[in-house]
Formats: sequence, structure tokens, C-alpha cells
Amino acid sequence: MKPALLAAVVLAGTLGTLPSHAGPTQTAVLETYAAQAKVAEPGFAGFSVERGKALFLGRFTTGKPDTPSCTTCHTTDPRKEGQTRAGKVIGPMALSAKPDRYGVLAEAEKWFARNCDSVLGRACTPREKGDFISFMVSQ
Repeated sequence: MKPALLAAVVLAGTLGTLPSHAGPTQTAVLETYAAQAKVAEPGFAGFSVERGKALFLGRFTTGKPDTPSCTTCHTTDPRKEGQTRAGKVIGPMALSAKPDRYGVLAEAEKWFARNCDSVLGRACTPREKGDFISFMVSQ
């Protein structure tokens, strides 16, 4: 098997099949999170759209009381605009509605740091980040 084909097969096994919305920049961000997840969780077997959806829609008691869920600000439909508690409009989370989302690792990290702490009361794991983005790419 040619090295490029082998790399694609290994990546597909780690990331799963990405919807057509995923571009090279989102794939690169997901590859980074996959590498981190493999280190953090030796049994890591890939990202899950379903786990990402559960994270997005879940309600948590471990973060700030006024942000128990991602949907507090982002609505239950990631293709729609959300609103901060201060009333500022937030662009859609779904890649189909905002194609440039999740394409820059530093930006993704900035928002995960802020929002995971607010909603979960802790940092998101690399697997959670990859699951979340996988769900948003599927939308």
C-alpha cells in the first residue's frame, strides 16, 4: 500500500468518515485532536458524531449555573444563530452554515477553553473536542 493511501486509511479509522462539509483545515484540526486523544486515552478508537451531539445537547451541573448547556447560548439547532447572555449574536456552530468554523486550531482552542470551563467546569478532553467538531461538521 502506498504511504499516502495508508495514511488516509489510518486517518479514516481514527476520524471516521467525515461529511463533505469538512475541508482540509477542519481535517487538520481533527487530526491534531486525534493525536492528542491517542496520547490521553491509549484505547482511543476515533471520534463520534453521537458523543459530540450528546455533549452539545447535554445539561451539566459542574459548570456555571447560568450556562448549564452549550444550547444555553447556541440554541438546540447548531445551524441557527445563537445569542450570548449579554445579547450579542453568535454565528451558527454547524459547518454547513458557517464553513470557516473549526479551521484554525488556535481559534478552536480559545473557544473550547472558554466554553468548556463555563459549561462543564473543566477543560474539554481532546476526544470531547474532536467529538464536538465531528458533530458540527455533520450538521
